[in-house]
Amino acid sequence: MSNTSTPKTKLRYNKKFRLAILILLIILVIVLYFRNVNVTNLTSIEGAQSELQANYKPDTWEKKLLIAIGSLLGIGVGLEASENDIDLGKFIETGSLSASKVLRDKKGNVVDPSSPAAKNAKYTDEYNCSDFATQKEAQQFYDAAGGVEGDVNRLDGNKDGVPCQALPKGE
Repeated sequence: MSNTSTPKTKLRYNKKFRLAILILLIILVIVLYFRNVNVTNLTSIEGAQSELQANYKPDTWEKKLLIAIGSLLGIGVGLEASENDIDLGKFIETGSLSASKVLRDKKGNVVDPSSPAAKNAKYTDEYNCSDFATQKEAQQFYDAAGGVEGDVNRLDGNKDGVPCQALPKGE
């Protein structure tokens, strides 16, 4: 049973929300890195330069750790923005990058792998009529993908809005 209807799960799979969290975490890392800056010295250019020079070097293990965390968060932002995420658990289990690629919808949101809709899920452009038991099932997928304009799978050859017409109608 899927929890895709809960607000928490909807946020988890929302691309914009995940990007915002990653950016906020990067800002937090920057604040923690420069937390020892003496703000009273920032009133002059010379004071600001000396404070930056004093705090710029990663001279402690905490600063080195923050640089590592910030780098990982930066990689996460890049992967999220380019929609090329991988499921680390699946990658460790299978050792395959292609098998561990995260499924996404047209808006770039992650598809919940536990949802009934994701059962035997494929990437957006990998569906054929043989993937559906009935025309009604294909129609639901086709409509959710954007209809005629979103038919990257070419399920509707004559572009009349009815995909996979050779399949049984279904209930």
